[in-house]
Amino acid sequence: MKFLIVDDDEVSVMKIKRAIRKADFINPVVVAKDGIDALHILRGNCCQEGLTPPYIVTLDINMPRMDGHEFLQEIRGDTKLRNVVIFILTTSDNKKDIASAYDHNVAGYILKERSEESLLEKVSMIENFSNLVVLPR
Repeated sequence: MKFLIVDDDEVSVMKIKRAIRKADFINPVVVAKDGIDALHILRGNCCQEGLTPPYIVTLDINMPRMDGHEFLQEIRGDTKLRNVVIFILTTSDNKKDIASAYDHNVAGYILKERSEESLLEKVSMIENFSNLVVLPR
């Protein structure tokens, strides 16, 4: 199982990667800085091969070029990618953001916190999820 982090904040990405390392997550981790880059990676339209399934995506809501909502709309409309498992991992606790995310069938909406221990718990939960369920291939 591969892990795709979609987040434009370099500090957040560093914290997520650190939490992944601390959780002893040994599978590949790929980073996209926004929804456009993430779609290129998932579709194999960039300089690297596409990220072959199974994979889990953590998605921030507020990003430049293509934000999390636009990414969700695009991916759920793509017949090859519509079943991608996506967890929102964001600072936004806006009720409209939460409702929109679940309208696009996210697996969970997780709020980032300042505490690295809390982030480690959340990353561990996502890893445990991936070990318990059968993911689409």
